[in-house]
Amino acid sequence: MEFILYFNIIVSVLFFICYAYQVFYVFVPFFKQDRPHKETKMHRYAVLICARNESAVIADLVNSINAQDYPSRLITTFVMADNCTDNTAEIARNAGAQVYERFNKQLVGKGYAMDVLLKNIHRDWGEDAFDAFVVFDADNVLCEDYITNLNVTFSDGYDIITTYRNSKNWGENWISAGYGLWFLRESEYLNHSRHLMGNSCAVGGTGFMFSNEIAKKQGGWPFHLLTEDIEFSIDNVLGGKKIGYCGTAQFFDEQPTKFSESYKQRLRWAKGYFQVFAKYGKTLIKKTIARENFSCFDMSMSIMPAAVLAMGSFVLNITVSLAGFLLGWDMSILMESCLMSLVNSYLMLFLVGGITVITQWKDIHTAWYKKILYTFTFPLFMFTFIPIAICALFGDVTWQPIAHTQSVSLATIKQGK
Repeated sequence: MEFILYFNIIVSVLFFICYAYQVFYVFVPFFKQDRPHKETKMHRYAVLICARNESAVIADLVNSINAQDYPSRLITTFVMADNCTDNTAEIARNAGAQVYERFNKQLVGKGYAMDVLLKNIHRDWGEDAFDAFVVFDADNVLCEDYITNLNVTFSDGYDIITTYRNSKNWGENWISAGYGLWFLRESEYLNHSRHLMGNSCAVGGTGFMFSNEIAKKQGGWPFHLLTEDIEFSIDNVLGGKKIGYCGTAQFFDEQPTKFSESYKQRLRWAKGYFQVFAKYGKTLIKKTIARENFSCFDMSMSIMPAAVLAMGSFVLNITVSLAGFLLGWDMSILMESCLMSLVNSYLMLFLVGGITVITQWKDIHTAWYKKILYTFTFPLFMFTFIPIAICALFGDVTWQPIAHTQSVSLATIKQGK
């Protein structure tokens, strides 16, 4: 029975080896300053929104784009109403967006909709009508200075930029807070730290920009795995591009509050990570071993080892527990080992969450006691990724829409209501 104790120790050591650099990243923003910006140039932006039955929230996003303090003549908003059965297209048009509609039940997913939207824009507006494209999900709301701040970082020379992702319903319950805390941590202590260290960041599924040169080189949006954002990031990192970060460009998105919705979304994410690793893993590992680019190591750690190690440990411990119970083994060593691993994992996640809450306190728009309470539930939210990843590994996962229903203004979000 002692082998399980040694196994769990080995898993812990491997976790440390793989992710010690991310512990280091937590301290980077405290000791390293952002580099001075270059001269700012005024650029033309096309905002891309792919929306499927988003009539409840699409107007809030378009209105927040219209309210930007950046010159309106340099911003054009495009909406791809993708397989909609409601009046999303009509609402978007009435709010001032340029709207295309797409109906295709075979090629389903945001990646396909993005590809058609980009090609339509290049066809109808010209290949050089815009300097860059900014991508949002329909449930997002932007701070007024989002594009102004983004433009400063774009002027620094980055072809791809990701931004500060916040949540408009952070304090609704432990699930929405779990998402919100994870995205804040990802923004400040992964992407910001990567940026400060001169490494490449990774874009999320929303709130990112890519230049027209990237769009023309790609010939549209040829990324159609379940996590097309991660696929896009890794494809460009392997191609030698460095993804930048703009922490002053802040936006908000709606997080699931029901576990059934969260399960559906994270199941797709987990399956998408497996797909991306299957497609790019060999090249990432090869370039990591050759020390060609630290970002290759970083990207590979972000999409695979944690899931494999966590799933392996979870399955083996459950299997041994069941066997021991049926065969009447002495379970004390196993219980001690499992408890130690569980406590250590909880404390590590609590520490990461706690640092994030303390340092991002003013940007978390909810009651103070919820900020504290949901720091304690954050590790529990993260633990639920393990069984979800196991289901994704063995299950057949397809893209499914996530319902967005919370229509709120930027002012209401900042009031924490």
